[in-house]
Amino acid sequence: MHEKSFSESYKNAGVDITAGYKAVELMKASIARTMTKGVCSDIGGFGGLFDLDLTGISKPVLVSGTDGVGTKLKIAFLMDKHDTVGIDCVAMCVNDVICVGAKPLFFLDYIACGKNVPEKIASIVSGVAEGCVQSGSALIGGETAEMPGFYPVDEYDLAGFSVGVVDRDKVIDRNAMTEGDVIIAIPSSGVHSNGFSLVRKVFDLENSDIHRKYDALDGRELGEVLLTPTKIFVKPVLALLDKVQVKGISHITGGGFYENIPRSFAKGYTAKIEKKAVKVLPIFDLIAKEGGIDQRDMFNTFNMGVGMSIVVPKEQADLALATLREAGEDAYIIGEVIRSDEGIILC
Repeated sequence: MHEKSFSESYKNAGVDITAGYKAVELMKASIARTMTKGVCSDIGGFGGLFDLDLTGISKPVLVSGTDGVGTKLKIAFLMDKHDTVGIDCVAMCVNDVICVGAKPLFFLDYIACGKNVPEKIASIVSGVAEGCVQSGSALIGGETAEMPGFYPVDEYDLAGFSVGVVDRDKVIDRNAMTEGDVIIAIPSSGVHSNGFSLVRKVFDLENSDIHRKYDALDGRELGEVLLTPTKIFVKPVLALLDKVQVKGISHITGGGFYENIPRSFAKGYTAKIEKKAVKVLPIFDLIAKEGGIDQRDMFNTFNMGVGMSIVVPKEQADLALATLREAGEDAYIIGEVIRSDEGIILC
């Protein structure tokens, strides 16, 4: 198919288009894992086609989310491990889409690199595919851009976007919130994909051994812990939406508790969070200690062990917890909804 497509001049300028073709061939098996019944196009065309099944949806609303992995990629470069950051890329998008109650349908990725090494690109896409499988999304397209002189030859950037659908009547309505509603936490898997500029500064990662081990991390390598993929919450949350009335969902990313939790709250209501109830992961205690970072800044930067917060009626709290635990999440209560004009109260 591509045997006649070769430019010696372009290759001499730093772009080998044949490497792109090889990368596509190497990633096909990963992409095949993500195919759902709505996919009606093959990889390699100019657009990804998806047949939208609206069975049971009377007023369909499309929901989109886009994001990247950020400077967590620097950890992947230092570790020379590239098969998990794709999970982060998908997670940062689909976890936002689910916050309004939408089911993610398909995903597209974008990789920009200094040099296209087909095996590395295929490894990155294998992570994207794994994220798609975890979220029930189809990977229906993407782009790899070789940009010599713009990116270092051994570095790349990774971003993507997700599209989902929800019935308008089932969009999560934060205006249904009332005083006394319960706030449930779903644990994170680690630092996830934000705050890494601070993390890299705290541990001086570019000038120190990323493979060093800490007793506080159960003897695990620092780089291994930091590279832990962002947890994807789609399936547990979809299961929850079938069982209880969910009044608000917050995906805890950049800005931590202070920025993200208020985004899902109705005007005149505030989250009252018990800090002692939060099951803080060891990596965050280590970051605070090594960096001399005060508690407020920690809660204003990181997820602190809470990947998502969910508001449900008090009388449905037990059912919500049971449903999430049945879906494999060790969910627990961290606070309640109160009347207040403050953004959030941590006490």
